[in-house]
Amino acid sequence: MSDSRQGMRRALTSYGDEAFSLFLRKAFIKAMGYSDDALARPVIGITDTFSGFNACHRNVPELIQAVKRGVMLAGGLPIEFPTISLHESFSHPTSMYLRNLMSIDVEEMIRAQPMDAVVLIGGCDKTVPALLMGAASANTPAIVLVTGPMMTGSHRGERLGACTDCRRFWAKFRAGEIDDKEIGDINAALAPSAGTCMVMGTASTMACMTEALGMMLPGGAAIPAVHADRLRAAEATGARAVGIAAEGVTPDRIMTPRAFENALRMLLAIGGSTNAIVHIAAIAGRLGIEIDLEAFDRLGDQTPVLVDLKPTGQHYMEDLFKAGGVTAILRELRPLLHLDCVTVSGQTLGENIDAAPAPFAQDVVRPFSDPIFKQGGIAVLRGNIAPNGAIIKQAAATPALLQHSGRAVVFSSLEDLAERVDRDDLDVHADDVLVLQNAGPKGAPGMPESGYLPIPRKLARAGVKDMVRISDARMSGTAFGSIVLHVSPESAIGGPLALVRSGDRIKLDTAGRRIDLLVDDAELARRRQVWRPAAPRAEDNRGYRRLFLEQVEQAERGCDFAFLKPAMRTRAPQA
Repeated sequence: MSDSRQGMRRALTSYGDEAFSLFLRKAFIKAMGYSDDALARPVIGITDTFSGFNACHRNVPELIQAVKRGVMLAGGLPIEFPTISLHESFSHPTSMYLRNLMSIDVEEMIRAQPMDAVVLIGGCDKTVPALLMGAASANTPAIVLVTGPMMTGSHRGERLGACTDCRRFWAKFRAGEIDDKEIGDINAALAPSAGTCMVMGTASTMACMTEALGMMLPGGAAIPAVHADRLRAAEATGARAVGIAAEGVTPDRIMTPRAFENALRMLLAIGGSTNAIVHIAAIAGRLGIEIDLEAFDRLGDQTPVLVDLKPTGQHYMEDLFKAGGVTAILRELRPLLHLDCVTVSGQTLGENIDAAPAPFAQDVVRPFSDPIFKQGGIAVLRGNIAPNGAIIKQAAATPALLQHSGRAVVFSSLEDLAERVDRDDLDVHADDVLVLQNAGPKGAPGMPESGYLPIPRKLARAGVKDMVRISDARMSGTAFGSIVLHVSPESAIGGPLALVRSGDRIKLDTAGRRIDLLVDDAELARRRQVWRPAAPRAEDNRGYRRLFLEQVEQAERGCDFAFLKPAMRTRAPQA
């Protein structure tokens, strides 16, 4: 990197006179109290994703202070800057709708402001993907720090974890198994500290995958948000940011097709969130790398679920931390990994594993020879309902329902679902297949986490715990059940899911990787002739909503905006 373009000399405001631009910039930033000595040092930007609406990021202010300490100890100048903060429960209509907006904000603020490297602080579900997407597009040296998982809560002697136990107890409440008083007590105990969900939801999944991808320092994924090691990790991250600035280690040197394959192996081994497929496709897409779903599915034949964490298993993220964190998983996966991939630590993935503390006896990460689930946690499906693909989290499904045929009970929209699912006169039986239409990227819009359709109340009260459910929506990584998601093309643009009618037969064949509507082609052709898209909503024709609807791609391409991606140059996995 040329000295003339370091620090305060980077990304000068366009006044037509570079010397004046630098003079003016230094004049104003000196109002912050900086000396000329400080301003001569490498500048490390630090993203500030704190928000009063985001408990997952409650510890961001103290993480920033620790990052700053690390930067200054390494001889750099830390400067924080704000970006959008997204929380899953405080984003209307859904945080996925706003993920791309956050990524644009991150990219443009990295480009617009003088920084030699940037520390990306995120936590709640869509923030880490958005940060990585923006950083990949800006391609300035970058390193990720996550806020870390919450500690577990307790209810009548039972450990609780958001949000798998949120869903489990809410299902009991809907079924009449617990009363208003108890569900209130549980509500107060589910999220007892700062940090992200302490199960293997999307936040924990993306943290583990980011470490395997090489964009986070070793050991950084699983440290609880309130643990002192989280602050030490922040300090180390700040110090290393100065190093990658000097070395010019840009994201494209780390996030290679082989590194994405390592991250996908991690996803399978942890029984991670189905959301991660969409996010990793979006991140890779910013670098011209296409995620090959068939190749990913083949990885699942070789990569078992090893981590005994909710919702697939029994433990929580603090238990994974005590068991050795992501390194314990990487050790078991070692024969399957590309160990020569470079990471932000300055070492290869293999060297990071070798440098970690020695393994010890624990019961959270299983040996490769004794997995929780013999195949990867996620399977890719095709069929006449989903010609471009769909996915199922097979490790979190009821085994008996992985091969199932049933009668469709169709809900045409989220509003229709809310109106009818709990009616006593709903024509539904336990072996039926619940189908939700128009909940995809354009249809909802924003592809909400509504794929976890509730069990109809009258069946829940009769003791039904799971049913096959199909939609073009997503599902929270904290959820469980026999649920087919991300059906593509989505119904709102005329995908075959739009042609399903109540009473049709649907066949799920997970072993055969099929999901099919058992209706003849002639009947489907007749239905297609009369199908019409929904009328535009009043808000669809302006602002960010209009941009979203015009540019958002389908699930298999990451639901990113088409104009933000370069032409696809290669694929991952390359197996």
